[in-house]
Amino acid sequence: MKQTLTHLLGCLVLGSVLCAALPVSAQAETSSTAGNGHVRFAGDEGDGLVKDPEHPDTPVDPGESPRTNGDLRIEFVPQLSFSANRLSSKDTSYPVNAQLFHDGTAARGNFIQISDYRGGALGWTLQLRQEMQFYNPDTPNRQLDGAVLSLDQAWTNSAQTAVQAPVVSKEVIHLDNIGSTYNLAEAAVGTGSGTWSISFGASAENPLGLTSTLTPKITEDGQPVVDAAYENQQVYENSAIKLSIPGATKKDPVTYTTVLTWILAELP
Repeated sequence: MKQTLTHLLGCLVLGSVLCAALPVSAQAETSSTAGNGHVRFAGDEGDGLVKDPEHPDTPVDPGESPRTNGDLRIEFVPQLSFSANRLSSKDTSYPVNAQLFHDGTAARGNFIQISDYRGGALGWTLQLRQEMQFYNPDTPNRQLDGAVLSLDQAWTNSAQTAVQAPVVSKEVIHLDNIGSTYNLAEAAVGTGSGTWSISFGASAENPLGLTSTLTPKITEDGQPVVDAAYENQQVYENSAIKLSIPGATKKDPVTYTTVLTWILAELP
């Protein structure tokens, strides 16, 4: 049975026997005794820093994020934003804003960072659940009926070897059933150890040569859209994550929000 982990502690203990011959001053015989010696090894816990999903040896500063604790943990989840869009009476898909950083790192695809330092490569799954439809209680049209969040172009990266990589879905994941749980990635037994990013989309400079999903976001008069929360950096759209809204859905020029639950679970 799968269990959502809040923490998991472990260490590696190796015992060894150290033998010493103790000569005794006697003419007829010698005697010896054996004593036990022990050595304890603490498992690697990782440094807990968020890493550039395209250059995983490099720490980055994407801003605050919820995280979990323990040897199997979530260290970063994206805050998905579809800001600065025009109302439309047609069926429309809105790309998410790509991930920005406070340290000069270029925009990246939106990503999650997982670390597994339990030892033994025991395996894990990462899942996502949308708890409610996009909603605003303070407007006449409170709910975006029929709105569907989708995630595509998933890939993984790590400073670990590729044979350790978890498996991600190659199909588009449509969160079209509110309250249902969807698998994003699975590390089988023997894989997934260390720190891994799971990205949706990539920049043009990604090391795997993936097609870029990022495009500079501009206003109708051709001016760059900037994000004040990230030192007025240029905003990029990431076409790998979209919010699709039917044209018939009644909507107002306000902010609608939803709740996403990210679930990291050990294998049964």
